[in-house]
Amino acid sequence: MISNDEQMRAAIAEQAAEWFVANDEGLLDEQESAALVAWLRASPIHVEEFLRVAGIARDLGAACAHPAHSADVLLARARTEADVPVESWRSRLLGPFTQVAARRWQTAAVAVAALGVASAALLLSWNRLPVAPAPAPEAVAVLHYSTHHGELQTHRLADNSVLHLNTDTDVTVRYSRTERLITLASGEAAFEVTHEPQRAFRVLAGPAQVVDLGTRFDVRREDHSSVVTVVEGRVAVAPSAAPGTSGATATPTPPQQSVELGAGQQLSVAEGAWPAVPVSVDAQRTTAWLHRQISFDGKPLGRVVAEFNRYAPKPIEIASPALQDLEISGVFSVDDSETFIAFLRSLEGVQVEVSDTRIRVSQK
Repeated sequence: MISNDEQMRAAIAEQAAEWFVANDEGLLDEQESAALVAWLRASPIHVEEFLRVAGIARDLGAACAHPAHSADVLLARARTEADVPVESWRSRLLGPFTQVAARRWQTAAVAVAALGVASAALLLSWNRLPVAPAPAPEAVAVLHYSTHHGELQTHRLADNSVLHLNTDTDVTVRYSRTERLITLASGEAAFEVTHEPQRAFRVLAGPAQVVDLGTRFDVRREDHSSVVTVVEGRVAVAPSAAPGTSGATATPTPPQQSVELGAGQQLSVAEGAWPAVPVSVDAQRTTAWLHRQISFDGKPLGRVVAEFNRYAPKPIEIASPALQDLEISGVFSVDDSETFIAFLRSLEGVQVEVSDTRIRVSQK
């Protein structure tokens, strides 16, 4: 089975090949040249894969004689243009990875020197001859992630955003030069988004769509609705333009229909029920699953059990209907069934029977 890292590397290699072909078949204009530079400086992996593709063009080595258009000049320009101020929250998010990125740039630079002959494709980028340019392809990297029952995953995406997947979750990631689109087909996901003003980060989740405004937020698909919770920053939430359609075809809803949420706010969006009204919540409780916990304060036992069953290998059944509304509070580990069972047995008037296939809760 191909790993997600291998899928991402393959997707980047496809983008590199498309850029190479577009550059080789016709000259890039100034705007397309800038787009290529931006793509190169987005990651040292982009440079490595471009040079790998360019290796088949060694017969064009004669073009390397022009020193003004060497690959070193191109990379120097990419680094120079990357040296712009960024928001402080982004610095906090990306700080731990700065040194790693710097080392990888050095590795990429060595690769450039070793493959100098292969830089012919890049040499054409800064020629200014009056020739009609070939249109650059709109490269789209598509990745799929999913978790099984009780499984949690974390993935760092190509733009350094972080994707956390809760149990029984299915998402598709589509990255292009103009948009970052995440489709949440089922389950729950939390996002730490690297803000890019020129490339929106949009999440489609059934009847709801969420546009990031630079933040951390959580989206959960339920039977007939989707729930959005903001941990930090702000998001804009709107109904999906076409409920039930795939993320690849759905279009953004006009801004005037959206509702902005701030930290500690939550919005539930159901099909055909708009506008929706935000409510204040404890966002840390909502996202306790990131620490493999569930946290409740005065919630019905039926709801707590349903949440615990999202992770437990052995389902819990409430045999006495009167217990469904019994309010309880606490923080429970999703991996510790024994402690949760002991807690249930401590409740007045409650008995618990454990078999090989289930946990039965009833009144004494």
